[in-house]
Amino acid sequence: INAGLQATYGEVHIDWSKLTFGDMIDDKYGFVYNTNEVQQRSKRSYSDFSAGMLAFTKRIYGGIAVHHLTQPDQGLLGSSKLPMKLTVHAGAKIPLNGERGDASISPNVVYQQQGRFNQLDFGFYVTKAAVVGGFWYRSNDSFIALIGIQKGMFRCGYSYDITTSKLTNATAGSHELSVALLFRCKKPPKRTAPVGCPHF
Repeated sequence: INAGLQATYGEVHIDWSKLTFGDMIDDKYGFVYNTNEVQQRSKRSYSDFSAGMLAFTKRIYGGIAVHHLTQPDQGLLGSSKLPMKLTVHAGAKIPLNGERGDASISPNVVYQQQGRFNQLDFGFYVTKAAVVGGFWYRSNDSFIALIGIQKGMFRCGYSYDITTSKLTNATAGSHELSVALLFRCKKPPKRTAPVGCPHF
């Protein structure tokens, strides 16, 4: 079991001198008047905290994370609290041709909720040697197909989102191309007990 904590400092601000209001407009000359709007708070700073936990074995894993535990107030014109965000995920990596085989399937599920909004994603990856493919479904929104290759420290992939929501006519889906370089970390000294990390 691994656990993590996150502390964040944030700041939001507004430059009132860059804003324009209706009472500044002259019908003939445009923006020529000073506004009668009363300038409100122009800056707010806040602290934010999050926590999470991951449990895993050699083949299965699952975790939970909660962001914005203190629900910080980000409002400039009144109160505007940032709702807590809950994320729960689980998955597995199942060998298809024995423990030492080069093929596997990895089903996964992710659920997220923040305020009155929620999203459920589930799908799987299939790996064969250096090639990986996958298919995901995002609840009430889209299907996602992907394919990639990893060779040594080089990894590249392509994915396409097939939109199924009301945005279909506006977006016609979306493409994503990713390229990554994976660097090996130095092995810790033998006198140091390494932290167990999942390999999936």
